Amino acid sequence: MLRGVDTAAFVVSLATRLRSAGASVGMTAIEDAGRALVLAPPLSRSHLYWTTRTTLIRRHDDLAVFDRVFAAVFDDAVLPVTPPARRSASGTNQAVPSSPETSGSETDSGLPWATLPPVVAEAEDSESPLQIPHRLPSHLAERATQPFEQLSENDLRQLGAWLENTIAQWPTRRSRRVSPRPDGRQITLRHTMIRARRTAWEPVELVRVKPRTKPRRVVMLCDVSGSMQAPSVAYLHLMRALVLRTDAEAFAFATSLTRLTNVLKQGSVTDAWSRAETTVTDRFGGTRITANLQALLGSHHGGLLRGAVVLLASDGWDSDPAQQMSAVMARLRRRAHRVIWINPRAEATGFEPKVATMAAALPHCHALLPAGSFASLARVLTEIPQISSRGSHGSRAGSARP
Repeated sequence: MLRGVDTAAFVVSLATRLRSAGASVGMTAIEDAGRALVLAPPLSRSHLYWTTRTTLIRRHDDLAVFDRVFAAVFDDAVLPVTPPARRSASGTNQAVPSSPETSGSETDSGLPWATLPPVVAEAEDSESPLQIPHRLPSHLAERATQPFEQLSENDLRQLGAWLENTIAQWPTRRSRRVSPRPDGRQITLRHTMIRARRTAWEPVELVRVKPRTKPRRVVMLCDVSGSMQAPSVAYLHLMRALVLRTDAEAFAFATSLTRLTNVLKQGSVTDAWSRAETTVTDRFGGTRITANLQALLGSHHGGLLRGAVVLLASDGWDSDPAQQMSAVMARLRRRAHRVIWINPRAEATGFEPKVATMAAALPHCHALLPAGSFASLARVLTEIPQISSRGSHGSRAGSARP
């Protein structure tokens, strides 16, 4: 369409006309318009209109000015005419006449993308043919805020997949390996001498290294006793999301401790659940939190807790004495990097951890987070990096309150 036309001169001339008419067109907009016309040469007047409008106009108030200038420039030009539906300053959809015969007619074709709607008092009083629908919550977002007891198996499967995509960032820790970095504090002699070969063995350029970072391990222990029958199913989805997306270890416990890391790594959710149900033989029975924590700390898996973020998912009901819980939680806190207790009952209004076991464990936790819905579980994943980055000061029982 603009074959043989100097693109830079064309854009500058059009921008000058727009400025003379009162539109605000900056140098960046002129550069963007020139690049757009070079990368995507317009094939029609409609294409030229939208390319120049989206690159040159940055304010909604300048749309009417652009329409007038564009019409004044191209109305008498011998160009293919495919007029787009354009919105005037008053907010109504109008069409540019394509020929004298169709001059003054209006079309109902919509805009190729959503622009600012007209400001009205109420939706019923709007006379604009362009209707902006309300952004109602989707089925998934609505189900995410409901208690676990009200969710079906299909909802649990969909929200479990949503949790996997929620893990955007994760806390890291310093590893023993190093990598060349300009901002490193340590100078590596070997790589510096290798670079010195280029400069007659004069160490002109010093190669600095910095320790690498790796994702911090997370160990999640989920209570699958009778009092946790509904939340434990949802927590298994959280454990699967952590195992698939991070360096995580998963354990389930009721009266005994069962490792589920390899089970939850199955390709499909259905296979993972079927194998988990077969592996965990004490589901929906009694609860022995203290005994299972002692078993984990004393087993060969106890080394996994060193420097890890420990997620303990339980409502706090335990048949073991509270004094033993305090001792084992103190030992767990010394070994782990952070200890986070997630409780499905913490979302209830007026909740206070008055259960003897919960009260004994709380001073040794870095945080107590509510987890009574999938939305709460997503917030838990968001809180973990923040809790992990905090210092050890001020992270006693005062910060562990919900």
